Amino acid sequence: MAPPLLLLLLLRFFSLLPPAGGRGELRAFVVAHSHMDVGWVYTVQESMHAYAANVYTTVVEELMKGKQRKFIAVEQEFFRLWWDAVATDTQKQQVHQLLQEGRLEFVIGGQVMHDEAVTLIDDQILQLTEGHGFLYETFGIRPQFSWHIDPFGASATTPTLFSLAGFNAHLISRIDYDLKADMQKNKKLQFVWQGSPSLSERQEIFTHVMDQYSYCTPSQIPFSNRSGFYWNGIAAFPDPPKDGVYPNMSLPVTDSNIHLYAKTMVANIKERAAWFRTSDVLWPWGCDKQFFNASVQYSNMDLLLDYINKHSDEFGVTVQYATVGDYFQAIYSRNLTWEIRDSQDFLPYSTEPFQAWTGFYTSRSTLKGIARRASSLLYAGESFFTQYVRKHPASSICKCGALKQLQSLRWAVSEVQHHDGITGTESPKVKDMYMNNLMYGIFNVKKLMASIIFDMNNAKKNGEVYSSVYNKDSGIPGATDVDQYVVVYNPLAWNITTFVTVSVSHLAMSVYDELGLPVPAQVQSSVESHSTYDLYILVAISGLSYRKYSIKALNGKQSAFIGRSVKYKQKDITRADQESQQLLPVVNNCYQVLFDQNTNLMHSITERETNQTVQLTQEFLEYHVNGDVMKGPISDNYLFAPNASAVPVSKAVGLEVVFGNLMTEIRQYFYSNVTAQDYIYAVYTRMYTVPEGYDGKLLCHRIEQEYSVGPLELNREAVLRTSTNLNTRQLLYTDSNGYQIQKRAFKAYMNNTVARNYYPMVQTAYIEDDTTRLMLLAERAHGVSSQGNGQVEVMLHRRLWNNLQWDLNYNLTLNDSSVVRPVIWLILGTKDVTNVLYRTSGLALEHRPVVMFGALSDKPKLPRQLQQNSVHGSPVTVPPNLHLQTLSIPGWRYSSNHAEQVHNVHMGKQKQGDADFSRVLLRIRHLYEVGEDPVLSQPVMVNLKSLLNGLGSVILVEERSLTGTWDVNTLKRWKWKTAQYPSKGFSNTTETSENSIVTVHPKEIRTFFVYFQGQ
Repeated sequence: MAPPLLLLLLLRFFSLLPPAGGRGELRAFVVAHSHMDVGWVYTVQESMHAYAANVYTTVVEELMKGKQRKFIAVEQEFFRLWWDAVATDTQKQQVHQLLQEGRLEFVIGGQVMHDEAVTLIDDQILQLTEGHGFLYETFGIRPQFSWHIDPFGASATTPTLFSLAGFNAHLISRIDYDLKADMQKNKKLQFVWQGSPSLSERQEIFTHVMDQYSYCTPSQIPFSNRSGFYWNGIAAFPDPPKDGVYPNMSLPVTDSNIHLYAKTMVANIKERAAWFRTSDVLWPWGCDKQFFNASVQYSNMDLLLDYINKHSDEFGVTVQYATVGDYFQAIYSRNLTWEIRDSQDFLPYSTEPFQAWTGFYTSRSTLKGIARRASSLLYAGESFFTQYVRKHPASSICKCGALKQLQSLRWAVSEVQHHDGITGTESPKVKDMYMNNLMYGIFNVKKLMASIIFDMNNAKKNGEVYSSVYNKDSGIPGATDVDQYVVVYNPLAWNITTFVTVSVSHLAMSVYDELGLPVPAQVQSSVESHSTYDLYILVAISGLSYRKYSIKALNGKQSAFIGRSVKYKQKDITRADQESQQLLPVVNNCYQVLFDQNTNLMHSITERETNQTVQLTQEFLEYHVNGDVMKGPISDNYLFAPNASAVPVSKAVGLEVVFGNLMTEIRQYFYSNVTAQDYIYAVYTRMYTVPEGYDGKLLCHRIEQEYSVGPLELNREAVLRTSTNLNTRQLLYTDSNGYQIQKRAFKAYMNNTVARNYYPMVQTAYIEDDTTRLMLLAERAHGVSSQGNGQVEVMLHRRLWNNLQWDLNYNLTLNDSSVVRPVIWLILGTKDVTNVLYRTSGLALEHRPVVMFGALSDKPKLPRQLQQNSVHGSPVTVPPNLHLQTLSIPGWRYSSNHAEQVHNVHMGKQKQGDADFSRVLLRIRHLYEVGEDPVLSQPVMVNLKSLLNGLGSVILVEERSLTGTWDVNTLKRWKWKTAQYPSKGFSNTTETSENSIVTVHPKEIRTFFVYFQGQ
């Protein structure tokens, strides 16, 4: 099979070579595409029914009719649903043929086109891996180009991600309107992007920014009152029209109008060409929900392209159907030298002076929180299942069924990364779809983890195990009188010491470990319920291991500490007496926090090791926004357009402090006035004291805050502003997708300065002066800004309504009446100290232990089988500057030998057999940048055999590309010429591992397939 394929590729390559000589006549690459949102206004099911299935059915049919026709396919979720449920065997054969001929091209290849602002790098990688695994297993193909045309701003993480996945070029569109105009004028829309400062040229990628027309065909045409080039019209919901007549179908091409159509198209091609350096013009043909009737699309465009090519001398343009790969191949062949862009991103994104797309950083905070909890549970479930399969080959759990449970959550977490998903920019019914899919996947993985515990301890039937993830909004099982045991799993590959919370019905409780020894614990009144108590248990667990604790209700000398509650008088903060300041100290080994008893607000924090004191106050404010388009700019799901500065929300603050030996909790309640009975805002601040014999470094150094915000009034945007006396010069630092840090200088604009200085905080934000840094770590995405020197404010919640007809038509007004409960950890200290703490702390917040509950029968002691096997096998631990990013059994059945995989696909062998349980996917990430820390920024040598020793004897390690589909030794990415690197060629920069020992350099993400003995 190889020679003819090679010949085809060579012919294709030569056909794409530019004509000799300079710019010459223009050549337009007509790229047919359909932008298919996995969600947004309509659910996936509604979209499949109304148009998405028809896109693939009719496109495949039409491509078979004309050898010159081409099409690019993007979102795999829709394609896979079509492939599995709609496509006939004939259509499947045709897809294989079209892919081989290069006339159908998969670009990006992820499940969705992920958002770039508020997603976590782990989840971006997951959704890409899911799509790529399917494409490689089914077709033996690997996408090599991106098409990120719709995310609202572009992150600097993405170019690194796509480089690691083996892409040759990257394409984006939505960047700030004034920046795009400037780049367009100066022909700088194409450059080589070095997204990571530490990886720089090793993982750079050629990047194309679409011009002002973006990804849609220009719809206005001078000779018709209908749109142009959309001969199939606009998709109709809920049902496709029976007669095939859709709204707004373009005028068919006829002898009488073909010249007018050609002139319009050529004029647009020439206008675009003036903004780029070569005579190759990318002309996207399509838009949202297009090509559901590909027949009428291609039959009209065929005529038009033929006509322009017959008159190319007159027009000075030739046109051809093309894929994104065809276009980039032509640009690459030009052999030009390109400018380098450093690691600066394209956020935030504005479309005009009063349209800053910074509201979506916070929209639908509950969905953002659940999406991250689901991702974290999936991370835990993957490593838990992988260890179980490796250590218990003769298990009673059906592995295929277990993999399906994991896959349901992989699918749901991938789906919600869509750029109208986790962004909160979807309609309510689509939000419900995401939530339902996430909750279904969460339920499945909890059930799987509980059944694994059950199987490994082969517990009796009355020891029912049920599971709940450690966080307040996941519904911890109701308090019970029965003795309980809890199983706590640490999903991180570090030893952790932390607290987990269990809801109980008595104050007098005791907690014991597997050996019957007492465990430090504290019980206190619950914030959320008057009838139950919160039991905080101090757990110390090795990497990727679990422990069991039994909880008994009794009045023994070993009972848990009881927190003592002191309620202070509510204070009117508008009339606080500044003369007689009375300060209430709350102290642990790392910090002294002072509260001002005149206002019940925080006053200052002292870092005890350096004795450095920072004045620090926190208050809730609201931005009031306009909802009437007749009165000015509006805020909506996407946009943030405040009327004026933020307004303080409370005039009175209530204070209650629960003092305890292990933890002190400060509860502040914010009232709109002194007589108000109900509060909309509250902060619960927790400080931990760790007893001797435990490693309390991380626990002691964090000030944990949980907020309760809502329900808000309409057209209010709620922020928590933390003001300090640090001289920060209004500089803010925020993370890109939990991967790297961006420096954000405050910029003054003619209009909308507040909103245009908001940035996404996915995991981390901080402010600092010359010596001291205040870090904020989050478990969901928020908008964050520094609107004044020494200040950082986090937007926690939004509730909006407006009368913009477009928003009303699609139900995109964000009338979110929920109460949100986000958590943020504060770390204060010198730059050196915070540098050491914040990466591990951020991951400790992201991946809190998973807590599973079981009821015990009334035996006085733990059953024998619960005492043994306390930790399953040996722990898996990496050094503190590395993170075990993935340990999973993907289940893909493809061969990791490419020639063999392509052969299997051609022979139709790839369909048989169960999932492959022998291949383990391992990713290791270096957490630090070059030069960030004298010790932690060093490269690290890892022996993979000894790291995974507890899972069995490693017999083979293969290093792979990020999504697993390339052997890194055969991955040769295009190397684009820059002034820094004047020669063009192929880049392959990975040192591959000998003897399973790898050296991981700063910011690297290394991906491996690992195989064990006895498989």
